[in-house]
Amino acid sequence: MNTKHPHITLYGTSGCNHCRQLKQWLQQRQIRFVEMDVQHNRRAYKDFQRHGGRTVPLLVVSTYRIQGFDAKRLPAQLRKAGVSFS
Repeated sequence: MNTKHPHITLYGTSGCNHCRQLKQWLQQRQIRFVEMDVQHNRRAYKDFQRHGGRTVPLLVVSTYRIQGFDAKRLPAQLRKAGVSFS
């Protein structure tokens, strides 16, 4: 796996404001991710549970978990998880 672009999955729901904000934050920085709707996709919900998710949004970077959305802490969390961005 390329450490510059590890696999990133965003688990959320369509009605979640923090999920939308996190999605927009990632898109603005051109960070590629896969979005999984835990409310409408049974497989996504099972994966979400397997990763220990309790609330959305949950961002999984390879095996590193980032729960919630805090724009101030997110850059450091992503770098710790191996995500490079500008």
